[in-house]
Amino acid sequence: MTEARPQSWSIEEREYARQESRRGQRFAYEVLDPVRTALVVVDMVPFFADAGPHFRGIVPNINAIACGLREAGGTVAWVLPEVGPPSEWATGFYGPTVAAMFAASGGTGSPHERLFPELDARADDVWAEKSAPSAFFPGRSTLPAALAARNVDTVLVTGTVTSVCCESTARDAATLGYRVVFVADGTADVRDSVRNATLRTVYRSFGDVRPTTAVLELIS
Repeated sequence: MTEARPQSWSIEEREYARQESRRGQRFAYEVLDPVRTALVVVDMVPFFADAGPHFRGIVPNINAIACGLREAGGTVAWVLPEVGPPSEWATGFYGPTVAAMFAASGGTGSPHERLFPELDARADDVWAEKSAPSAFFPGRSTLPAALAARNVDTVLVTGTVTSVCCESTARDAATLGYRVVFVADGTADVRDSVRNATLRTVYRSFGDVRPTTAVLELIS
């Protein structure tokens, strides 16, 4: 089993100063309504558990936010990769072997059985699938309709991989008008540098970037 260890993250002070000069404050969302907030957990399936040392390191943070948000009346949403044959595009881009591997990454069984077992998931949480990197791309995920039914306007993005599905999810959520908070220590990637590049992009253009401790303060 790959050792669980935290992943370093940082945003340069000049990025904070840039936003402060634009809007007069470091973060766009200083207050949130827990009842209209959803924790969106992307692709936390066993397929990714051994891809690097950081996957297991974010599990306690995801569980802490899930617990706090449930207690405050919010929504917890688990988003799994849709399982099916690889698309023609994926086969052409990745090659048939890798495309088939990714197409099967969501696992088998019930949604709860497909999720990484150490996550604190509940039957009455939102369970969604996606057939694209983003959980919010129109027509490719069941998540947007489920959140709309709960009148959600704010999403806390966590999961894996930071620079692919998590970033894609944050970008599309912002495009659809959601208030996005990207949990800095709630996503995992292969290297700190890759992860930090996504944090910079999200903070500059799509949403706030906050650590778990700050997110829990916002919820409470």
